[in-house]
Amino acid sequence: MTEILVLVDHLDGEVKKVTFELLTLARRFGDAAAVWIGPGYEGAKDKLAEYGAAKVYVAADEELTSYVVAPKAEVLAQLVSEKSPAAVLVSATAEGKEVAGRLAIKIDSGVLTDVVDVAEGFVGEHSIFGGAIIAQAKVRSGTPIIAVRPNAVAVEAAPSSPAEEQVSVALTDAAKSAKVVEKVVQEKGERPDLTEAAIVVSGGRGVGGAENFSIIEGLADSLGAAVGASRAATDAGWYPHQFQVGQTGKTVSPQLYIAVGISGAIQHRAGMQTSKTIVAINKDAEAPIFELVDYGVVGDLFQVAPQLTEEVNKRK
Repeated sequence: MTEILVLVDHLDGEVKKVTFELLTLARRFGDAAAVWIGPGYEGAKDKLAEYGAAKVYVAADEELTSYVVAPKAEVLAQLVSEKSPAAVLVSATAEGKEVAGRLAIKIDSGVLTDVVDVAEGFVGEHSIFGGAIIAQAKVRSGTPIIAVRPNAVAVEAAPSSPAEEQVSVALTDAAKSAKVVEKVVQEKGERPDLTEAAIVVSGGRGVGGAENFSIIEGLADSLGAAVGASRAATDAGWYPHQFQVGQTGKTVSPQLYIAVGISGAIQHRAGMQTSKTIVAINKDAEAPIFELVDYGVVGDLFQVAPQLTEEVNKRK
């Protein structure tokens, strides 16, 4: 079968969930060939096998992670030249999209970013203009490079015994122009990462203040969810900007999104509307968010959210 290259997104050997989504997607169209760049492969190989990698190209040279982004594009460009894959899939993160752009220049190909689904013929589906329009696009020449939004694809395990092939790349001087001189490990809480979480609970202007975000956190923790916030809440200083969901914040696409006290302005909807199931709690029955939801609760969030948290905890 035709190979589909999948760039493995990992941090110090810990594979990110979006990689399993890409492997699941790649298997629709051919053999999923994972591309591992940097150290740590031995500790992660079983996970790649669990999610259906038919082959793994291993570029384990630590030098490849000593520079910013460019070496990954060079590894992929070499593999495209040698293996002639049907497509290349990367995650639509800030780094993934930069890798995609650099790779497109190197192999003279088109690139699709922020894709939420892929149809036969590698036609990418995009949610644009704040979700008002679903557009389809296709690369017209070269090897399609597709950056897929995290949580856009449901993960499906497919245990395999992938073949391994070592890859060696001589980096160009251009790839070495930006060197990583220091790495700082950010303290990680117990909650999942916002862009990778399967469940997200977000609070908005209706929460009323920073002290009330404990209600949002309590509901999120009962569900094992990440916490998000609207732009109004972060601009007011009620919650850190790194948790903002929206057009000028982070884009999420979880299996379940709960919007608490969020009116549903287009800015916020653009960041969460591709969520599989959307639930809103708002006391304003005319709030725009109710046009988007699967389930809506018209009520006081200070009563509804704690009751929901209590009920979830009872059922654990």
